[in-house]
This record gives sequence, structure tokens and C-alpha cells, in this order.
Amino acid sequence: MTAIDTLFRNARLTDGQLVDIAVSGGKIVAITSSRQDHGAVGVTHDLGRRLVLPGMVEGHIHLDKCFIGDDWKPHRPCTAGFSVRERVRFEKEALAGARPIAVRAAALIDLCVSQGTAHMRSHVDVDAEVGLRHFEAIAAAREAHREKVSIQIVAFPQSGILTSPGTAELLEEAVRAGADLVGGLDPASHDGDVAGHLDVVFGIAERHGVGIDIHLHDGGLQGISEIEEIARRTKAAGLGGKVTISHAYALGEVVPEVVQRTAHRLAEAGVAILTNAPGARAFPPVLLLRYAGVNVFSGNDNIRDSWWPYGDGDLLERAMMVGYRSGFNTDDQLAAAFDMVTTNAARALGLEDYGLTVGGAADFVVLDARHVQEAVVARPKPRDVYKAGRLVARGGVMVTEGTRKQ
Repeated sequence: MTAIDTLFRNARLTDGQLVDIAVSGGKIVAITSSRQDHGAVGVTHDLGRRLVLPGMVEGHIHLDKCFIGDDWKPHRPCTAGFSVRERVRFEKEALAGARPIAVRAAALIDLCVSQGTAHMRSHVDVDAEVGLRHFEAIAAAREAHREKVSIQIVAFPQSGILTSPGTAELLEEAVRAGADLVGGLDPASHDGDVAGHLDVVFGIAERHGVGIDIHLHDGGLQGISEIEEIARRTKAAGLGGKVTISHAYALGEVVPEVVQRTAHRLAEAGVAILTNAPGARAFPPVLLLRYAGVNVFSGNDNIRDSWWPYGDGDLLERAMMVGYRSGFNTDDQLAAAFDMVTTNAARALGLEDYGLTVGGAADFVVLDARHVQEAVVARPKPRDVYKAGRLVARGGVMVTEGTRKQ
């Protein structure tokens, strides 16, 4: 019989079962429906029949950009309608006077973890101006905070690739130095050369065996053309399951017949779609894509930075917002919204030991709700957050080693 470090009794699973969860070495070693004899147990903790959810997965965030942990900075609107180039310029000016990335990233990580985030994918700016400074800072944060959250890093060309000389080489250098994925940004509207931009991105991915996550704001049929080209290249390169298109606004701007055609190509190629259902923007039709077999997941994206002043890192809040904007009302639809910040996001990030299952990592959130649907619509607090079976946050406050109690 496996020795048990911690036994969590009276845990309510998402299907309503009341179970005991046994943890050893940071992994779930048993889930039982009865109070059977588990042998030697280090610590026993009664969860009081509260709902236990798998640790949530932040599918898209920018740890290097936020102003959490810094002074409030009023939002600066674009001068003549939204412009990525102008937003980037405003951002660079604001960040020049901000506190160090290490300080701000740590504050945002703790905010997210305290609400139940166990894993995240952070896009990190790489360009000729900042070089690898942002990447190095977030790589250091990844290591410093690894006991409370796992972090994937996307080397992100926020200023473009072809229009920012030297960026292609820096992206490859970042991947060599430990970036998990290579990013891209609006090949048509920002770089003006879809083929050239994607040649760089897919070339780096294929040479180094890493994934791809491309920001795509381009709308209408132009955006659809880029989405289908990314799907074509993904299939040709055998990169199914390792490529994400983030935002993909075009899917929410064209007629359903076009979306259906594109959805089929995405599903066939194994390309995932990330949406955060941003305010005042069309966004991909979640259920249509889901029914077509496309993995659709979510994340908070920017949180209180130069792009917008909103966000608190709560992925249940994000699931609710996706559901609200999508018109989700039935139990099945609310469960689909929950999947977007848990199982779907975990699949997109390639997390192999995810979920409340024997052999899975003991990463979970405990809160007062009867089921997933109530968790999404009510976003109940306080929450207890466990990473590898260890309590890391309670009631929105991070727990230190010296004050940790089961």
C-alpha cells in the first residue's frame, strides 16, 4: 500500500460524488468513495463536502506588461481608433517608468494563484528594443514561483518580425534559452507579408521542436485567409496539437458558412483557438467551433496594463464572461465555459498529468458551490488553493511555508 502524505476527506467532485482524495509525492494516488483504511497517513484534512475543482489553467496572459504591484496608471486611448502599433508605442512609454518586471510579475502571479490558477502560458515581448530582457525576467519568475504555478513562455514579437529587424534572430535565441513556444502577430496587417512572417515562425518551431501561439487580430476574410494558411502549414509540418491562434477575431466577423469551413480545417489540422471574449469586439463562436472538433480555450490576456484597465486574474470570472457574451444559459453550455479554463486549456498547453484523477498532479481548488455551473455563475469566494497537494493560498491570500496549515 502506498504511503499517503495527505488525505483529503469529504471532497465533492464535479459529478456530485463525495470522495476521499489521497496524495503522495504531489500526485493523486487514490480517489475512493468510502472511508476505507488507507494505511499510514501523514496529514488528514476534512474538506467539509465543498466542491473540488482541478487547478485552473490560464491560457493566455502577459506577465511582463501588467501594472499589478505598481502605481495606478490611467488608460491612454488610441488617437484615431484602435491601432496595434500605437498601443505598442503607448505601452513602451508606460513600461519605461514602471516598477521592475520581477516585482509586477510576482504580484500578478500571486493574484492569479490565490484565485485558483495552477498553470499559465505567458506571452513575453521580444524585439530589437527590449532584446531578451523581458524573457529573462519572466524565465527567472518561472523558476522563482515554480512551487505554486507552472509557467509556459511564448517568445512574442509584439513589434512584428519582418518590420522589426533582428527580431527573428532574437525569437530563435529565446527558444534556445528556454522559451516553450514561438509567437507571431498579425502577419498581414502588422508585417505586411503573411508568407514571410509564417516562414519565420514555423521555421523556428520545426527546427527546435517547440509549439506556436500566434496573436491574430486581423478581421474579415483577410483574417480567415491567415487562419486557414496557419492550419495548412500546421498539417503539413505535423504540428497538430502544438499550434494555437489567439483571438482569431475574424471567426466572429464572417458568415456561418465560412466559419464552418474554417472550423473543419482547424479541427483537421489540430489547431486550437484561444479567446477571452474581449469587450466591444467580435470573437469566435465557441460552440460552433467546439461542435466541429476544434479545441477552444480561454485566458485573461492583458490584466491592468496599457491595453486595458480591467482584470483580476480570476478564471472563473473569465469563464462567466465568455458564457455571458456567448449567450450560454443551459447546464451543458455553462460546463463548456468551465472546460475552457480547465480541461481544454490543459490540452492546449499539453499538460499530461492534469485533472482530478489517479496519477494526476494534486493541483486543485476548493470552494463553496454545488457544481461546476454554480461555480461559473457565482464565482464563489473564499477559495483554498492546493499545488502538488500543498496549500498555497486561502481566502485570496498566499500562504507562506511558516504559516501553512492544512
